[in-house]
Amino acid sequence: MENIIEISNLTKIYSELKAVDDLSFNVKEGEILGLLGPNGSGKSTTMNCLLSLIKYNEGTIKIFGKKMSPDSYDIKAKIGVVFQDVAVFEELSVYDNIDYFCGLYIKDKKTRAEYVEDAIKLVGLEDYKKFYPKKLSGGLLRRLNIACGIAHKPKLILLDEPTVAVDPQSRNNILDGIKKLRDEGATIIYTTHYMEEVEILCDRVIIIDKGKLLASGTTDELKKLARIEEKITIEVGKVDEKYIDIIKSWDSVEKVSLNANLLVITYSEGKNNLGNIMDYLNKEKIKYNKVYSERPTLNDVFLELTGKELRD
Repeated sequence: MENIIEISNLTKIYSELKAVDDLSFNVKEGEILGLLGPNGSGKSTTMNCLLSLIKYNEGTIKIFGKKMSPDSYDIKAKIGVVFQDVAVFEELSVYDNIDYFCGLYIKDKKTRAEYVEDAIKLVGLEDYKKFYPKKLSGGLLRRLNIACGIAHKPKLILLDEPTVAVDPQSRNNILDGIKKLRDEGATIIYTTHYMEEVEILCDRVIIIDKGKLLASGTTDELKKLARIEEKITIEVGKVDEKYIDIIKSWDSVEKVSLNANLLVITYSEGKNNLGNIMDYLNKEKIKYNKVYSERPTLNDVFLELTGKELRD
């Protein structure tokens, strides 16, 4: 697959702050790339540089094989952008909002009408065509926001946290719509603070922090970067601190935490850990209820690399 986006040695400096620091990555045709990083990591600056909304100090950006610049209108016509903040016209209906934004790119009325109907169907707004934005719930409003950004059938789509504060039904509808866009040939950059969405959607993920690229790969490839092999979570009753100290001293234990009634133990090796901790709790007559064992998650890797939770 060819590269739709090629970013090489991108650097953006604000006064003495390097918001983006020698960043390089590619996005291949037809893939959904997850762009992850904690708040202040440089994601928004990278996206703004990519769209030529701000000037950068060093590096090159190519989209569709051409150098991107503020007046690259032929390239911009093939890009759809959905920012986190909803941007629609309150005085226009759902249909007219989508028709307006589509009309910025598609002048033929017949083609535009078909595209608008396709966008409405994609996000599940068939029953709301005549509604005005103020009558829509938060989830429906975000669906409208997405429809406005993708109605002209762009080849490249940038989605900036499109599911923030939406209800589960709208979230599932939005995620299904994004998959359909990819299946129809769109290339997508996706930012989110929900790691489960990354697992569901993204073909590949890059993690950045302080403007630098920390890791890149599929979710399975990134999980292999984790220092831990297993995490066991146990609902316990009262546990004396001396027992926690003993568990911490075990060779394979990486970390132990006790928050409220949840005992969480992470292991650097994964051999018979569950059996050992169960035997120990039974021996010391420590009461427990539910027990969960899991392999390293993408969030574990993110935490190790950045020192922060994705939603921090």
